[in-house]
Amino acid sequence: MTIIRHEAIVPLSAAGRRFDQALAEMFPDYSRSRLTAWVKAGAVTLDGAPAPPRQLLRGGEQVRLEAELETEVASAPEAIALDIVHEDPHLLVINKPAGLVVHPGAGNPAGTVLNALLHHDPKLAELPRGGIVHRLDKETSGLMVVAKTLATHTALVDMLSRHDVERQYEAIVLGTLIAGGTVDAPIGRHLGDRLRQAVRDEEDGKHAVTHYRLRERFRAHTLIQCNLETGRTHQIRVHLAHINHPLVGDPLYGGGLKLPKRATPELTAALRGFRRQALHAERLSFQHPVGGATMAFEAPRPADLETLIATLRADLAANGPDEY
Repeated sequence: MTIIRHEAIVPLSAAGRRFDQALAEMFPDYSRSRLTAWVKAGAVTLDGAPAPPRQLLRGGEQVRLEAELETEVASAPEAIALDIVHEDPHLLVINKPAGLVVHPGAGNPAGTVLNALLHHDPKLAELPRGGIVHRLDKETSGLMVVAKTLATHTALVDMLSRHDVERQYEAIVLGTLIAGGTVDAPIGRHLGDRLRQAVRDEEDGKHAVTHYRLRERFRAHTLIQCNLETGRTHQIRVHLAHINHPLVGDPLYGGGLKLPKRATPELTAALRGFRRQALHAERLSFQHPVGGATMAFEAPRPADLETLIATLRADLAANGPDEY
């Protein structure tokens, strides 16, 4: 179990402010909620004695923080291979394959990214969600950043909330788009199906923005690039279905298999056999929480997506432009 220790003097500029408010500025590596919990537990003292979070300060007091990082997750470590793109003492970046669930949940109690991370580094059990700060859907492949320290976890969560992490995806959608664009539509839980999300009105949904641009057009499909401005559950999948261009292979939002007229046998087989949403998190970039260096990573297109794109190109070459 890790024990953290800090000592500091309350600045005179904090005179008249509450204890918990000043702590959040004095120790920005930790979230305000965590600091408040430590204050209530007596792990933070003011001039050698416990103090309530709302204690008003005069400035100049001595603050001592001594707290144990207790186990935050109860999942068991599992020897599941991880494709680690980058690792340093503060964070790691992985390339998640399609088919791997990120967090244990109903129907997936084990065999997840979290279980693999705990095997790779047992100390991650001391962090919220094992250091995971954002997710990818089970059948979406690509890049994820994971915190290795509590300070990094706090910083990355804050960066994500400020939209300071660039996340770029590649996707194959149904239909032939003629231009890129932006979908700015709130997202919330579907009223009739708890497994689905849906575009909702502003009162019921959360702000969500997806930018997309064309990369390559086929007879009845389009390869696009998507950049997230926000990070809602199923955001890309919901937004593209909302503009009537759902992802190929998407079981929730795709509307079933659709084949182009005169599709080659190879394309027919490829589309029938593609059993996941055609979505890949190809690029991730952010400022490193420690030192501020620009970190940028790219994950190569997975083999199943590469094969599908090659087959779509061959079908276009064999038939010429067409639509459903």
